[in-house]
Amino acid sequence: NLYYTEPCAALAQMLCERTGMKKVFFGNSGAEANECAIKAARKYASRKKGADTFTIVTLKNSFHGRTLTTLAATGQEHYHELFQPLTPGFAHVGAGDMAELEALAEKTKIAAVMIECIQGEGGVIPLDRAYVRALADFAAAKDILLIVDEVQTGNGRTGALYAYMNYGIQPDIVTTAKGLGGGLPIGAALLGEKVQDVFQPGDHGSTFGGNPVCCAGAISVLSRIDEALLASVREKSAYVRDTLSGAPGVEFVRGMGLMLGVKTQKPAAQVIARLREKGVLCLTAKDCVRLLPALNIPSDLLQSAVRAIRDVCAE
Repeated sequence: NLYYTEPCAALAQMLCERTGMKKVFFGNSGAEANECAIKAARKYASRKKGADTFTIVTLKNSFHGRTLTTLAATGQEHYHELFQPLTPGFAHVGAGDMAELEALAEKTKIAAVMIECIQGEGGVIPLDRAYVRALADFAAAKDILLIVDEVQTGNGRTGALYAYMNYGIQPDIVTTAKGLGGGLPIGAALLGEKVQDVFQPGDHGSTFGGNPVCCAGAISVLSRIDEALLASVREKSAYVRDTLSGAPGVEFVRGMGLMLGVKTQKPAAQVIARLREKGVLCLTAKDCVRLLPALNIPSDLLQSAVRAIRDVCAE
């Protein structure tokens, strides 16, 4: 907090050059990155529109973290149970429902809208492209900040560096973590032109945020996410989709890149238990089997895993 290090500065420059954002605040996790984004949005709105403009709108079925504030941002009631009272000042609208957002804006002073382009914990559900563009246009017209949570979708996961790049929009704030560190703890809030100078000394801080070890790791990761790797992610995604779509016991496959949800006729929990017996580790996301393989997974290993999924679904 008192000085910069070379890895921290170099990583911030890499992120800004590849996204068009202006500044970066580093933390240690995705939840911290989202907390930073929320604070930045509220300070921006307070200065521009007054202290009564503080509401952060997120989407129903969203997930933004497990701190009290990011739980409040999360649009799934079952995550809220037993943790009341949560941080006030959040509202949730239906994904794809512009009318609901517009109606809310008529009666509520909104500081920002925060979205995931693919609702990961919500079932690996990509948002509709036309809706995302309409939302971005609406927010820009109202000077409502657009925050895109790329904690799970970012760093090449969807076949683009960040998922919002698949939608043709430019957010005001982007948050990222998880894959950015390649196993090391790092989170980042990327701030666009409107909010690049919103924080002043003392407004926000992180003891270990931007530490040289984690930043060096993230530099190594980002340097490997080039167009060749992204093309490989898209090719592997097409293979998984083509192989599993229409297979016995599979209802559908959805998602982008190597962030895929497989809706199976059997309960997803039963499928992943059988896959574990076969040496394939998967997670559930609502009623889907969630596939999040390493972006550089060898083709033969991916084929072996997909065969196991087909076999289990057909049992």
